[in-house]
Amino acid sequence: MTANSTPGYLSAPSLRTVGVSHAFFTREGGTSSGVYASLNGGVGSKDDAAAVAENRARMAKVIGVDAAHLLVPFQIHSADALHVHAPWATGERPRCDGLVTATRGLALGVTGADCGMILFADGKNGVVGACHAGWKGALTGILESTIAAMETLGALRAHIHCALGPTIAQASYEVGPEFVERFAATDREHARYFIPSERDGHAMFDLPAFIAMRLERANVGSFHDLAQDTYANDEKYYSYRRSVHRKEPDYGRLVSAIALV
Repeated sequence: MTANSTPGYLSAPSLRTVGVSHAFFTREGGTSSGVYASLNGGVGSKDDAAAVAENRARMAKVIGVDAAHLLVPFQIHSADALHVHAPWATGERPRCDGLVTATRGLALGVTGADCGMILFADGKNGVVGACHAGWKGALTGILESTIAAMETLGALRAHIHCALGPTIAQASYEVGPEFVERFAATDREHARYFIPSERDGHAMFDLPAFIAMRLERANVGSFHDLAQDTYANDEKYYSYRRSVHRKEPDYGRLVSAIALV
């Protein structure tokens, strides 16, 4: 992996609005080493805490906020989204999977290592959001909860632009029959997001397409998928599933963040 002191990141055209700063960070440009090399943003990992803090400080600088103002919740694969009006105290991260704010100078972030990281912006009304959506959160409503929370701060659905960062792709996401049955029990139309796997009784799940469908049904202004497969590109992205297949002891976490600046 190439050494670089500047964090690597991607951006979405729809989020490049006046007054909004955002970044879908890659794993490049940090200080961590080993399986965490190099821009690991996961405080829940077993990485050196000082390295993670420095990595997050570098990310905050890219976004244009103080390091203490890059806020990432304790993610629990829920459908809960919360309002944020000020930084929380160290050790008091809220347990949720979505954050929204209308306060300038606060960067809302989420972590991921295969799960979807979605950033939201209503630049016209000055409201932004971020959510973490694995299969469970996407199925149970975290996307819709984040949008609803933004609306309570004055956002309008027609003005909300959404973008999905690096996420595991269908070609890399094999699941068992019980997984498929859980989705089918919710809605028979969910079958369209699965294709047969090479293994009998298994299927390949299209999480990005499922997220896109939920956001389209929510009637947001626009949706953009960066179409980056975390599993397939170990030079740029961390992947929990890849770490399991390689029998690695742990894995790093990507960070995606957005702010009104």
